[in-house]
Amino acid sequence: MQEVEYLPEERQRIILERLQRDGRVVALELAQHFRVSEDSIRRDLRELAAAGLCLRVYGGALPLSPASASLTERLSVVPARKQALGARLASLLPAGQVVFVDAGSTNLAAMRALPENQALTIVTNSPLIAAEVAARESIELLMIGGLVERRTGAAFGTRALRDIADLRPDVYLLGVCALDAVAGITVFGFDEAEFKRLLVTQSRRVITAATSDKLGTGAPFAVAPARALADLVLEADAPAAQVEALQRAGLRIHADAEVPVNVPMSTPT
Repeated sequence: MQEVEYLPEERQRIILERLQRDGRVVALELAQHFRVSEDSIRRDLRELAAAGLCLRVYGGALPLSPASASLTERLSVVPARKQALGARLASLLPAGQVVFVDAGSTNLAAMRALPENQALTIVTNSPLIAAEVAARESIELLMIGGLVERRTGAAFGTRALRDIADLRPDVYLLGVCALDAVAGITVFGFDEAEFKRLLVTQSRRVITAATSDKLGTGAPFAVAPARALADLVLEADAPAAQVEALQRAGLRIHADAEVPVNVPMSTPT
């Protein structure tokens, strides 16, 4: 039987199909499948990544996260799902603590879901988050300054880093662009990643929520390994393999809705 020889464009099309089907590709396995060198596969992956079609990671590639859109666009996407995630996030914030809240549509939903008289100190670099809680008498609000980035709707630059240098929040409500059990927490902006990395190291507890389409995906700039998270709120249809891998990393997984019987998750706290 004659072996099939693929042109680079054909290989790359098949690689993208596998990436969409399996959620990741491994360079060694692709090299064996196509009977080419790993260098050829790595070149394919570099070209696909340069075209914005995947994210290269050590040993292979992940799908690119769908969260590269602007905040304005993201606010209009699946609002009911994000409201449910936000409500579950809000339930994880004990009264009386200092909470840093990242920009993001799900975090905004969490602020809207806070009980009316919940006493908190909210620190944020997001004007939208600040505007949501500013009128609440039970909340002390501290605003982080600097130039607000249009895509994220948040300040991340030198001024913002200086403002948080001495901050030690009880809870960091982290906004994620992409989350993978192996690749960890990643985002699309260099300054954003630097800002979030500092807060992760300075916070007593880091929590986040992720829609199912962000799991098993990546973005160009690393923030922290997945194990940096203490608590993670997911949708009930979250991919079981990712849920199980994240649980093995030590994360407490919380569901926002009915939980599939084959994926153990925490009960409401």
